[in-house]
Amino acid sequence: MNIAVIGLSHKTATVEVREKLSIQEDRVQTALQTLCSYPSIEEAAVLSTCNRMELYVVTRETEGGIRETMQFLSEFSQVPLQFLRRYLFILLRQDAAMHLMRVAGGLDSLVLGEGQILAQVKHTHKLAQQYNGAGRILNQLFKQALNAGKRVRTETEIGTGAVSISSAAVELAQMKLGSLADKRVMILGAGKMAKLLVTHLLSKGAKQITIVNRSPQKAKELLVQMGKTEGANFQIEPIEAMFEVIRASDLVFTSTASPEILIHKSDLEALNHEGLMIVDISVPRNVDGAVGTLPGVMSFNVDDLQAVVSSNQENRRQMMLKAEVILEECVAEFDSWWRSLETVPTISQLRQKMETIREQEMEKALSRLGSEFAERHQDVIENLTRGIINKILHDPMVQLRAQQDIETRRRCMQALQMLFDLETNNQLKEG
Repeated sequence: MNIAVIGLSHKTATVEVREKLSIQEDRVQTALQTLCSYPSIEEAAVLSTCNRMELYVVTRETEGGIRETMQFLSEFSQVPLQFLRRYLFILLRQDAAMHLMRVAGGLDSLVLGEGQILAQVKHTHKLAQQYNGAGRILNQLFKQALNAGKRVRTETEIGTGAVSISSAAVELAQMKLGSLADKRVMILGAGKMAKLLVTHLLSKGAKQITIVNRSPQKAKELLVQMGKTEGANFQIEPIEAMFEVIRASDLVFTSTASPEILIHKSDLEALNHEGLMIVDISVPRNVDGAVGTLPGVMSFNVDDLQAVVSSNQENRRQMMLKAEVILEECVAEFDSWWRSLETVPTISQLRQKMETIREQEMEKALSRLGSEFAERHQDVIENLTRGIINKILHDPMVQLRAQQDIETRRRCMQALQMLFDLETNNQLKEG
């Protein structure tokens, strides 16, 4: 058995490549069912965000599992494997565990220490459980990773002032346009990213914000969640009014789950609107890449946010050192748990043999005590004998799991199997 993570991120692939492999939530169930149907794959989870698409799999056989996962990526995205290979990374066992913990801790994000990724990792785990992708091993790995992410944020200051993709987009707008107080802003979308955009826009002094969405009701719910926003003037418009709103805007953000381009170069050419800035934080993109070639139009996507992010990262570099120590501890805990799995068959055999002996001896004792006494005191005797067995087994089990050295642990297991005749016991039962 092995753990592997296979995928790509903002570090290995451009947004154009990442959007080809993006797996939307409504396709996660199909993806997990397909992955787990392969002969070498036992468990699977899909982490798909605007900056990464990673598949976590538990394999019966490492090479076969990696080959099947890469084949799945190619077929599911309809992108040739020879094209994908140059962008993919593959990590195994401890490296895979450390990678997920770094992701959950915000250390692998475009924005160092950003908080949104922890919730995304948690949601990935939830979906993997819901659709039967995560089993014993991935459940433990994700549980450990979520704990690692929480510890990094509570025990270091890496999240202090850390910016998300949404806040980086707003910072970029402020860098390019100056004060946002007098700018007319449009947000296309009304999801979580849009809510974060509104929060950061208000913090930068923006006052005129129009939300355009297919569902006006969802946009209204977003504003209700925002609560009182003194001095801000909000408007809600349907998707049909999108280009009219763009014509009247200085700054446009797009943040939707649509897999299609919603704003084409030809659309803006028809508006003849100069002095417009568009920031597309959607993956897949909502804005045609050629829009930036229009005179008087500035267009940016998630990859362009790196410059904004860089200026905010330096003051958190030192915090990474402390965070890495925490993650090393969490990986060691997971690795210890993983290694302890090897002891499970021996412990189960030992407990099973002890239980068989207990039941046989109890039956003899109760028959000698007589049916009246046995019926009246059976529960007490049952609890007493079980308690004795548990106390006898406790120390050997703890010591066996605690052995860090592989050879020492295996010698201990062999000694138990020999001393308690566990293999013979199993053979007799099987026969």
